[in-house]
Amino acid sequence: MSSQSIMKVWMTRVLILALIFLGWYLASEHSKVTKFFVGSPVGVLTVIYNWLVSGEIYAHLFITLIETLLAFALGTAFALVTGLWLALSRFWSAVFDPFIKAINTMPRLILAPIFSVWFGLGIWSKVALGVTIVFFIVFFNVYQGVREVSPVLLANVRMLGANQAQLIRRVYIPSAMSWVFSSLHLSVGMAFVGAVIGEYMGSSAGVGYLILQAELTFDMDTVLAGILVLTVFALLLDLVVSLVEVHLLAWRPSNS
Repeated sequence: MSSQSIMKVWMTRVLILALIFLGWYLASEHSKVTKFFVGSPVGVLTVIYNWLVSGEIYAHLFITLIETLLAFALGTAFALVTGLWLALSRFWSAVFDPFIKAINTMPRLILAPIFSVWFGLGIWSKVALGVTIVFFIVFFNVYQGVREVSPVLLANVRMLGANQAQLIRRVYIPSAMSWVFSSLHLSVGMAFVGAVIGEYMGSSAGVGYLILQAELTFDMDTVLAGILVLTVFALLLDLVVSLVEVHLLAWRPSNS
């Protein structure tokens, strides 16, 4: 896209966001009932400002970010190794196929109290829950990306004398990278979801803990402030993934 088109995109985004906040403000100021259920933008921004000035949010946000990053990193690494292995081994793929599908269909929420018993109420129970969410998102994309490598390309590379290790490094992994990064954009947000759900189920710190305490007192402004903070940091992590994607996939043709 040209710089002018990018500017139009950002101006449109800002306009839409401004209209959402304006509609929210008018609705909350017009009715006390509406304000009770959806809070108000002024109240939400005031809560965030007080958090930043007092420093109350930093320790909680640090814990949630650590849980998210660990879940994201461990889930992605495990999925990359497992997806590559099973995609290249038809025998083990056939063996584990029903097990993987069965675990993937299991609602992750029911695992939260189990992980709390296994790993305690510290960060590792939240990390474990996040890993179970991130793993399957990345795994299926890696698996599919490796499986869809062109047989003609593989035959040509083998004719040039490439061994299995060289095929993995030069053909399979690069071919799967587009699939992997597509899944990573979704995984970042889902890692946050795993961390927050874990904090809901039992914790004494974290942004999810702050949101839960606010819900118990019907403090909708604080609830929405916590959600907004998590959303902003999820977008920042997604931006980091996008920058890494641009660097590693520089060979990919531009869509502009």
